[in-house]
This record gives sequence, structure tokens and C-alpha cells, in this order.
Amino acid sequence: MRVLWSLPVLFLLSATMSAQAGARDDATSGAYRCSPIGGLRQWLDCFYGAAQPVRAQLGMTPAPAAQVRLSQNPQPGSVPSGDSRLRGDVMSAVLRCYQMPEDRQWLDCYYGAAQPVRARLGLSPGQQASALNILDPAGQHVAGGPGPDGAAEDQFGLATSRARGRDADHVVARMTSYEFSRFKIFTVSLSNGQVWRQLSGDTTYAHWNKPAASYTVTISHGAFGSFKLQVKDIPAVFKVERVK
Repeated sequence: MRVLWSLPVLFLLSATMSAQAGARDDATSGAYRCSPIGGLRQWLDCFYGAAQPVRAQLGMTPAPAAQVRLSQNPQPGSVPSGDSRLRGDVMSAVLRCYQMPEDRQWLDCYYGAAQPVRARLGLSPGQQASALNILDPAGQHVAGGPGPDGAAEDQFGLATSRARGRDADHVVARMTSYEFSRFKIFTVSLSNGQVWRQLSGDTTYAHWNKPAASYTVTISHGAFGSFKLQVKDIPAVFKVERVK
């Protein structure tokens, strides 16, 4: 079964990809080639495998061979109409990732775009793939081989990292989910797998109402060993602590 994309989406794809070159284009084209696959889980594996050109350009551990083979030779099947719309939403989000200036940021955004499919499949958002690691078909992390800088970013905000003097300067990631307590204190999950919670004593309240993937978060060091969270294009600064 051939999945037909709307003309506006195809036009956006053409206009966007003409302005970009290289591995991102190869990955996006590969993801579109996954569209005829019938099973949603197989489609997700194909989507992850299609990112291999960018992973290679970044010098990361290759995507699982099964995913790469699937992206190179997708087998057509019957695609339910609901799945087709869901996949279209993911690909629209991938196109918006082109605004990311760095390939590593783009890859993080690319993986984050698949979160609605992971939710449909009942996969944990806490295991969302990031620029440092992806998920194999069983939903387990596959190490991306980060160097010292990557390790420092992964440990950012943990007490053990601060004690060893290995904390990164800051982290930038896209939200994958957020929730508010009855006291309006938020907890956010990020595409790099980290989870942060607003400090209960903070008097600044968030008023987010868009899908989580719409927000890009920067977390940096504050005074006296604290951490602060800011959302791109929103002036508020929140005091936070890492919980995972």
C-alpha cells in the first residue's frame, strides 16, 4: 500500500530539504521510504534505522543492523488510516527539526519527533532515544559511545558528577513530556533521558499549554550549586533539581 502525503507536506519537504544538504537529507529521505511498512513497530524501527547517515557523520556507534537493513529495504504492507496520520505528524515534526543549527541537536529532535508513536505502542517516554543513544527493537538502550563531553552531559545535575568535577556547563534538549502537581510544581522529561523537577520553594510558575515537543529547554548552573531551567523564547527562569 502506498501512503500518499498531502501536497503542502510535500512542498514543505522540498523547500526545506533544498535549503539543507548532506546527512540530514539522507536520513529524512530514508524515513519517508519507511512509509509503506504496515506494522507500526516495524515502521518505528525503520525510522530509527534511517537516522544512520547522521549518526555516521557524528562518529557515533551505528544503529542496530536490523534497523538499518529495514530502512534500506522496507517491505510494503497494509497501513491503518490512523497509523498513517500518526506517521505523517511525526514526519512533519522531523521537518521542523531542520531549524536546529547542529547535527547533534537535529538528531535529538529527530528521535524526539517519534514520541507519539512510542506512546501509541506503549513504550516508555523515559527510554526516548537521544543524540547519544537509540533504542533497539526490544526497547533497550544501545550505547552511542559518548566521549568525555557526552559523559559529562549525561551526568549533568547528579551529585556524583559535581563531586568529581565532571559536570557539563549546561544541557539543551527538547521536552518529551511535562506534568504539574496540585501545587503547580512541574516535572519535565527531556529527549536526552533526563527528568527534572521544579523546586517546591520556587515562586515562578510555568504556564505551558503546547505539546511537550514544542519546547526546547536549557538547564544551566545557578548560584550555590543550584540549577536553573529556561524554555526557548520564554523569559521565565525556574529553579530545578534532577530526579533521574
